[in-house]
Amino acid sequence: MRKPITLQIKERILPARIISLDTETTGLDFKSGDRVIEIGAVEIIGRSKTNNTFQTYLNPQGKEISEGAKAITNISDEDLAAAPKFKDIADNFISFIKGAELVIHNSEFDLGFLNNELRLMDHTIKDISEICKVYDSLIVARKTFPGQKNSLDALSARLGVKGYDRKHHGALLDAQILSDVYLNLTGGQVAFTLSQSTKKQNTIEENEKKHEQKAHLFKASQNDQKKHDEYLNFLKEKTGEEIKWEI
Repeated sequence: MRKPITLQIKERILPARIISLDTETTGLDFKSGDRVIEIGAVEIIGRSKTNNTFQTYLNPQGKEISEGAKAITNISDEDLAAAPKFKDIADNFISFIKGAELVIHNSEFDLGFLNNELRLMDHTIKDISEICKVYDSLIVARKTFPGQKNSLDALSARLGVKGYDRKHHGALLDAQILSDVYLNLTGGQVAFTLSQSTKKQNTIEENEKKHEQKAHLFKASQNDQKKHDEYLNFLKEKTGEEIKWEI
């Protein structure tokens, strides 16, 4: 009998200083005018989180928050009226992250927005990767767990990260969760057999079938469908995962 294949995550030599980073934005595309509305960052030194964090809400300067972003973050346009502009906090933010390795889940999304903010204010730094190394936890997770969901929520469940209220997304909250996910993902503590994983998935699917219930169908309005599509697109860009959810 063939032995089950065991996948081990090798321990990674950590840099001296790591920052887990997340942003919240008005929408999906900075090229069409969307802006950053929150930044959250958590410092990791050695294999421990410190109490050193960075968090700020930001005034998007007239850009309204999309319905999808409002649903995810529970942040309204009115909430940001008195928040600082990016140019007001840029130097403090750069000082906090400079020289560290940034851990970002789907870095293309967050760095695209942050670099756009730097360009809009004509900061001397135009690209954060000039001052920081970047570790994209989504890319690593996809290589480590191929064929599985690798959103931050999915990884948290898989790696046993608990104790957080995820009713709504927040940049600092997500950065805290990401820091725990990262430490588990790089700590050499995750091991499983593919045969056990498959068996577990089959069991879950069997249980789901047992509890299937008849659904009452309804026809969504065009406005509901539009808001629904905006919300799913926002989730897809934010998490890097294909979202399949029909109404």
